[in-house]
Amino acid sequence: MKPAQFHYFAPTSVPEAVAMLAERGPDSRVLAGGQSLLIELRYRSARPALVVDINRIPGLSEVTVEDGSVHVGALVRHAQLEHAGFDDPLAELFRQVAPYVAHPPIRARGTFAGSLAWAHPASEWCALAMALGAGIELEGPAGPRTVRADSWFRGPFATACLPQELVTGVRLPRPPAGTVAAFAEHRRTHGSFALAAAMVMLRLGQDRVQWVRIGLANAAGVPLRAIGAESLLMGERPEPELLAEAAARAAADADPPDEPHAPAAYRRHALATLVRRCLARAIENTGTP
Repeated sequence: MKPAQFHYFAPTSVPEAVAMLAERGPDSRVLAGGQSLLIELRYRSARPALVVDINRIPGLSEVTVEDGSVHVGALVRHAQLEHAGFDDPLAELFRQVAPYVAHPPIRARGTFAGSLAWAHPASEWCALAMALGAGIELEGPAGPRTVRADSWFRGPFATACLPQELVTGVRLPRPPAGTVAAFAEHRRTHGSFALAAAMVMLRLGQDRVQWVRIGLANAAGVPLRAIGAESLLMGERPEPELLAEAAARAAADADPPDEPHAPAAYRRHALATLVRRCLARAIENTGTP
């Protein structure tokens, strides 16, 4: 099927894009990488009157490393994060996660911010943003604003972004020095969406967990941060029994969808296994006996 007719606009500045979105509102859609939007257009599940292509706007394709955060512009492609050019625990997590995002051609065009804007429950980047408490930066007629990840995701494919607003970037807090990252995913075929995925960022000090973040993908209608599991681990020695208990808690707090090829009980089992593997790998990579 071919897309329904629409008008096309390619602004060269953020104010120009925002002005057009404000004028057309819900009848418009933003095109960045297009790897999700083009599918919706093709099957006519989206029929916007206007598509606003932001690819000609300068300054949105950069990853900027600052003292306490990493800023990812709205046009940063998945492939840029797959080959993140800075030395940081967050960069290591980028490098581990990115190869699981679809296929190389999609990673070359699709964007990190676009994944957060689309808000697919199985998105690895959405789970990462939730786990780290990312701030999604928006520009609208009323000016700029930032929405924390825990307020951004409203449900499957639903976010706090207003129709007249443009996502301009994402700010991710940098984990403490000495943090290690681990990621694991279970999916039916190479390149398909995750049935379940987990990521762990963990720092040890004096053989105890001093800092930890656990993110889950396709564990509910929105990405999850496993706060209950994190609480079990904080300040404790990472013994195998404790890791298994934390993994079970993460799975118990999840609310995965029930689907014919992956019932909820199966997904919970997969989530517990993935979290336990990530925790064990993170502990191993710290060099702690």
